[in-house]
Amino acid sequence: MAGVDWKTSTVEAGGTKVHLRRAGKGHPLLVLHHETGTLDDLPFYDALAANYDVLVPHHPGYSRSERPDWMRSTRDIAVVHRNLLSELKIGKAALVGLGFGGWIAAEMATMAPADLSHLVLVGAMGLKPPQGDILDLAITGYMDYARAGFHDQKAFDRVYGAEPSVDQLEMWDICREMSFRIAWKPYMYSQTLPYLLKTMRAPALVVWGEHDKVVPMSAGKRYVEALPNAKLEIVKASGHAVDMEQPEALAKLISSFIVGR
Repeated sequence: MAGVDWKTSTVEAGGTKVHLRRAGKGHPLLVLHHETGTLDDLPFYDALAANYDVLVPHHPGYSRSERPDWMRSTRDIAVVHRNLLSELKIGKAALVGLGFGGWIAAEMATMAPADLSHLVLVGAMGLKPPQGDILDLAITGYMDYARAGFHDQKAFDRVYGAEPSVDQLEMWDICREMSFRIAWKPYMYSQTLPYLLKTMRAPALVVWGEHDKVVPMSAGKRYVEALPNAKLEIVKASGHAVDMEQPEALAKLISSFIVGR
């Protein structure tokens, strides 16, 4: 979207330096990116910034944020992002978590249930799927893994290019290594999160791509069962990377949910 003025900064949070992109005005909306990292410029982020104060931090150890040697769990990242909001003096933010970022968002929500306006989980990891398994990064090449997130491979090519750059390949590899460090045993889910989610009171929207090959839809249904006030929406013609494959449709879903339409 033309005319979106993104500002880039580095914020000290939780004892580490977090790379942050921010744009827009309105209700604060923290967007937490995928396990594959994130590009700085995406139509999905621009669409949200048209109506909200959008903050896109890079997780510690992913993309442009530094990697803390001490970090060993997904909940550690959630604590850092909670501290980021505190450092920026932002309260009652809406959280939007994408894939692995959905797991982080869910952990953040359980830490301070009253300091949250809305929770949106898109193809979220974090819960063990009752049926099927989360796609294993260890046995899937990072290029094949990134492509598996898209139902339409032409959409992948639009985002990353038919032949992604060497820098992009290196970034995927770095993100993959960080995921192994903090989310390996058990792989990409928490054994305690289903119980902690019961403390939630803010409304939650669980979104799944119709053709998600990375996280089974059964995990989405389990999120809806675990959260006290949640509903499930399916986005057609999309895989795991709903934000990149159907950015306008997802942004509209989120905006309608937050304004209560």
